[in-house]
Amino acid sequence: MESSRIERRNLIMKSPLEYDKCYHIYNRGNNYENIFIDEKDYQHFLKLFDIYIGSVADTYAWCLMKNHFHILVRIKEENEIGYLNSVNANSEDAGIKWETHFVETPGREFVKKPNPTQQFKHFFNSYSRWFNLRHNRRGSLFEKNYERKLVSNQKQLTNLVIYIHNNSVKHGFVGHITEYPWSSYHAAISKEPTKIKRKELISYFDNIENFKFLHNRPSEEDDSSICDLILE
Repeated sequence: MESSRIERRNLIMKSPLEYDKCYHIYNRGNNYENIFIDEKDYQHFLKLFDIYIGSVADTYAWCLMKNHFHILVRIKEENEIGYLNSVNANSEDAGIKWETHFVETPGREFVKKPNPTQQFKHFFNSYSRWFNLRHNRRGSLFEKNYERKLVSNQKQLTNLVIYIHNNSVKHGFVGHITEYPWSSYHAAISKEPTKIKRKELISYFDNIENFKFLHNRPSEEDDSSICDLILE
């Protein structure tokens, strides 16, 4: 009974995601269970992330671990988010149908814009259903309330990017950041097409050389600028 009251209170206390704000978003498996079993799980998670979250947020960094993940995003301004064509509103992957229309176009009908906070909820629910079906599993996959921390300045943002990309090293999965495939570090230093905001991200580090240098020096985990933003 007491735990139920605490859960309800925590749900109420969590503020909705605000437009044009950056957040460190984190969630993990219920009871620390794995949320990724094989490569197909990682790939499908990223596919759904693009479908549901790409419409409402710009992504700066992410890292997927076996039983948890870290994502750093900027919620778009409201006028950057389009409407959903109502013809596709009931699609399982409806998020991919969001279009940037601010006045209804003749011959098309649109429903309201997606709510960023709810889009994350839809994203987690969609992946949970897929994962449970694929792995013959039942019950909640994630902890109920995903954690989100507001990022207030550029120093916090750059240090969080480094922290997120080095998460696999921190947890002992690999010895060096370049050895882990399931983070956005490789996309950030590549010239290949990417969904992350690479140009903007690198500009926060001045240039690609400094980006690599800062990622390869000792961890900034104890930096006072992000100690309150670290979620594990």
